[in-house]
Amino acid sequence: MENRGAEAAGEPKIKKFEMDSEGKDELSSNRNNKTKPKKKRHSWIPRFPCARLDDDDDDDDEDVVVAEKPDAGGLEVSNAKDQSAAHLIVMVNGIIGSAQDWRYAAKHFVKAYPSEVVVHCSEANSSMLTLDGVDIMGKRLADEVVSVVGRHSNLEKISFVGHSLGGLVARYAIAVLYQQDLTRKESEENGEHGEEELSTSPLEEKTRGKIAGLQPINFITSATPHLGARGHRQIPVLCGFTSLEKAAMHTSGVLRRTGKHLFLRDNDNGKPPLLLQMVDDSDDLKFISALESFTRRVAYANTSFDHIVGWSSSSIRRHSELPKRRNLVKIAKYRYIFAEDTSKSGDIREAKVSRRRISEMEEVMIQGLTRLSWERIDVDFSTSIQGPLAHTTILVKTYCINSHGTNVIQHMIDNFQL
Repeated sequence: MENRGAEAAGEPKIKKFEMDSEGKDELSSNRNNKTKPKKKRHSWIPRFPCARLDDDDDDDDEDVVVAEKPDAGGLEVSNAKDQSAAHLIVMVNGIIGSAQDWRYAAKHFVKAYPSEVVVHCSEANSSMLTLDGVDIMGKRLADEVVSVVGRHSNLEKISFVGHSLGGLVARYAIAVLYQQDLTRKESEENGEHGEEELSTSPLEEKTRGKIAGLQPINFITSATPHLGARGHRQIPVLCGFTSLEKAAMHTSGVLRRTGKHLFLRDNDNGKPPLLLQMVDDSDDLKFISALESFTRRVAYANTSFDHIVGWSSSSIRRHSELPKRRNLVKIAKYRYIFAEDTSKSGDIREAKVSRRRISEMEEVMIQGLTRLSWERIDVDFSTSIQGPLAHTTILVKTYCINSHGTNVIQHMIDNFQL
C-alpha cells in the first residue's frame, strides 16, 4: 500500500502549510504556478486570531467545497473540481462534540489529497446524543457510514479518524460494518474445495474482511480513552487521588449510559462491561477482526496537560510502560510531536512492572488491544501557551484557540496511507 505525503509526485500542485515558531500556519499557494492578487486590507484594522474563521485562507478555497448533506447528516469536504475520489475518510467527534470539531483537519486532508479523498465529518452523534452509550452511538455511526457510501459510487477504500470518545464509537461501528470475504464459504457450499482454499489460515481469512464493503486502510484515534476512565490516573484532572477517582466513578451517572461504559459499570444482561467485550470477537460482533482488517492502526496521545484522558489510556500502555519525559526526543518537522529515545529507556522500567498496581479489567483491555500492532504518536503541548487545552488542541477543534495543534494534523496527513 502506498504511503504518500502532501507533496506526492505527479499530482497537481497544492497548497501546504507548516508551523512557525508560534504555531500559526504559513500557507503558500503554488497551485498551477499562478499567483493571485491579494485583497487589499486596511492596515489600521488589527487582525486578531479569533477573527479568522479557520486558517485564514478563504481566498484560495475554490477547489475545496464544504457542504452540509441533509440526507446523510454531517459535514462533507471534497474537491469541487474532481468528484472521483476513491478513499472515504470518516471523522468522528468526541463527547458533547459535533462535525465542526474536525472541520480544520478535513479541509487540509482534501487539500493534501484533492483527487484521492472525500472526508465525511460525522453528525450522527453530536451534543447530548454522545451520552447515549458507545453501542448506540456506534450503531448510529454505522448507519450513517452506509448512507454515505451509498451516495458515492467511486469509493473503494475507507479510513476512520476519531477524537476522544469518538475513537471508541468508531471501534464499535467498524465491528457493525465488518464483513468477511464470503468467497471461500460459498465455494465450500458448492462443493468446490481447491487446495489453495483449504490451505488458507484463519488469520488470512480475517484480514480479507471489508468495512461497509470497502477496503479498510487507516484507523486513527486521537486522545481516545481506550482503557476507559475507571483506572488509576486515567482522568488526569483528579491528580491520582484515590478518593476523587472513586467519587468520579460513583457520579458517572451524570454522563448517563456513556458514563457507565467509560467507568466500566455496565453489566447489561449479566455480560462483562462493554469496553471489555470490545477487545475480543463475539458471536455477534467481531471487534478485533474488524480492527485487524485495517492496514494500520494509530494512537495519538497527549503526554501532559490533557485533563480528561490519561496518557496510558490514549496510547494503550501500562503506566510502567510509558516513556520517561526526559527520554522523549522532539521530531524536528513537527514541533509538539515526540519519539522515545530507546537508548535511554528500559533501564528501570522492568523493575517497576510488578510493583505498580493495575486493575484486572485494565490488564484485559491492554492485552486484548495490543495483540494488534499500533503506531503510538506522543504529543506534548507543555511548552505551548495552549497546553492547558491539549485535549482539544490535538485536533484543532477551534482554530483561534487550538492553532498549535496544526502540526499534529500535518503529521497525520503526511503519514496517511492511501
